[in-house]
Amino acid sequence: MAHALNWFEIPVSDMDRAARFYATLTGHALKREAFGGPGDEMAVFEHGDDGVGGALMKSAQAEPAAQGTVVYLNTGPQLDAWLARVPAAGGEVVVPKTALPPGMGFFAQLLDSEGNRVGLHQPG
Repeated sequence: MAHALNWFEIPVSDMDRAARFYATLTGHALKREAFGGPGDEMAVFEHGDDGVGGALMKSAQAEPAAQGTVVYLNTGPQLDAWLARVPAAGGEVVVPKTALPPGMGFFAQLLDSEGNRVGLHQPG
């Protein structure tokens, strides 16, 4: 079965700051890549072979925002550890760990170093 999502981009203003934030949050460095035109930058999240991936994107065509679409990152069983790292990384937890219906796990939301609202999900 195909995923509803196969790629996402989180807009950033300061790529170095954002890459540090997400490396601290996830415990994994992001892979910096050249992309697009002058001034465009990309840092790709580590991802598996399930066909879903994403990146941080610095581009004149995208601005960070706390409103709009919320992308949820899969924390595996480590939601509590990720949430504990948010303040030290320069972000803010805006929705604490919340239980979903039985078997669906937990979620939380944060504002990242760039001001984006991002979700975290621990599967059930």
